[in-house]
Amino acid sequence: MTQASSETSMASAENRTRPSFVEFVVIISMMMSLTALSIDAMLPALPQIGNDLGIGDPNDRQLVVSLIFVGLAVGQLFFGPLSDRTGRKPAIYAGFAVYIAGTVMALFASGFSVLLLGRILQGVGISSPRAVTMALVRDRYEGRAMARVMSFVMTVFILVPMLAPSLGQALLGFSGWRAIFASYVLIAVVTLLWFGLRMPETLASENRSPFSTHQFVRALREFVTFRRAVGFTVMSGLIGGAHLGYLNSSQQIFQEQYALGTLFPIYFAIIALSIGLASLVNARLVVRLGMNVLVRNSLAAMLALSLAALIIGVLTAGQPPLWLLTVYLMPTFFCVGILFGNMNALAMQPLGHIAGIGAALVGFFATLISVAVGVIIGQSYGGTILPLVVGMASVAAVSLLIARWTERG
Repeated sequence: MTQASSETSMASAENRTRPSFVEFVVIISMMMSLTALSIDAMLPALPQIGNDLGIGDPNDRQLVVSLIFVGLAVGQLFFGPLSDRTGRKPAIYAGFAVYIAGTVMALFASGFSVLLLGRILQGVGISSPRAVTMALVRDRYEGRAMARVMSFVMTVFILVPMLAPSLGQALLGFSGWRAIFASYVLIAVVTLLWFGLRMPETLASENRSPFSTHQFVRALREFVTFRRAVGFTVMSGLIGGAHLGYLNSSQQIFQEQYALGTLFPIYFAIIALSIGLASLVNARLVVRLGMNVLVRNSLAAMLALSLAALIIGVLTAGQPPLWLLTVYLMPTFFCVGILFGNMNALAMQPLGHIAGIGAALVGFFATLISVAVGVIIGQSYGGTILPLVVGMASVAAVSLLIARWTERG
């Protein structure tokens, strides 16, 4: 056999073992959606968790949602550089191992502190597919093909937050809150096996780069010198904090304050739909208007909507009609959906030469700010919507000021 025919047969064999385009998209979507599923499916279970584990203050149940983001923040600093050094698959394997360990810990937790530790480990583990899958897609596809992959992935990304609370509600009615964690283990194991068996390593050994503390410190020093990177990272964290504050208190607002009971997942899905629609609309608007214009206008609209809602909230003692609350939340979260992608992209603009570590730093700092702001908003809940609306208005106003400061640089 000639060398040319041997190389041809090897290439064809490799193509046969590679997943098809559809299979590749499904695997990536499953890994990416595990983050939203791990967060949103837990929301209907918070009261039962509180009762079973003896949580006195209802607001303390919100930590089940918040602390997974702490793990996400820390893990992003580790798994992104790890995948550049060892390859994509080892980093994914390590992340899923940590995620499954944290999920099993939460599944069998007999106390609230053990459950929270499991949630932190879940966050650390799930940061791996969140950080690495984008690099994995970039390794295999580029240009229009990459855009096509990401458009399908984004569709799943939109659907999962809408459907996750309904899945949690169904499992809760069937077997209790521990069944939700059991479903996480099952989904993670199936996804990991499918990924391991069908996905080849996409980062060649000659393209791998070593990681050093000196390299990280140098990148961190560069990061803090770019006004746009710092400004938009802080703004991204503030807006993410408003969203987390909503996630923290949504179960109490809808299920308890408005007594929706099992209808909560439906209202949650309706509002989540507005974020998904914004992601789709943004792809068209950003070409025509540019990211900076969209950010300023979305922040201004978010502030105006929140101030109007605050006036109505004060006049109704924090108990506006449910339809009016929904009318406020949907356009507000449409603005949030516009802001999410654009702020991250603007923060990354000056960091192209340190893109890998730069993305990890942006994600780390933005997520930490989100946790701080989201916990403050959530823990302020006292039976009315006023803390949420005040939080929304505050982050929009502060972000507008930061935007002005950033644009002067």
